[in-house]
Amino acid sequence: MPESRQKASSPINLAHKATLIEYQWSLRVIAEMDDYQFKVVRIEGEFIWHSHPETDEAFLVLDGTLRIDLQEGCVHVNPGELYVVLRGVTHRTAAQSEAKLMMIEPRGILNTG
Repeated sequence: MPESRQKASSPINLAHKATLIEYQWSLRVIAEMDDYQFKVVRIEGEFIWHSHPETDEAFLVLDGTLRIDLQEGCVHVNPGELYVVLRGVTHRTAAQSEAKLMMIEPRGILNTG
């Protein structure tokens, strides 16, 4: 194993990590794998319309319901469900009441807004 990589010391409790986030829409990186980051976030309300021309973006719902608005309609993602927005697809994430999510995306992807 290269020196720059560390072994995981213990499992990560995603629900607990999400409760530690003080502000909604404030992403926290909880783990990395190769060039990917695993981020938890609490959201409520709507994000802005945007796209990522260089990468797909995955959303795993931990608690609440995530709505992903797409140009052709919307998708509702419930706890325990995963949805992947393909690269280049314009989308907006939203939650009517608070939702806790894990996002998986390459390191260095900027969140617009």
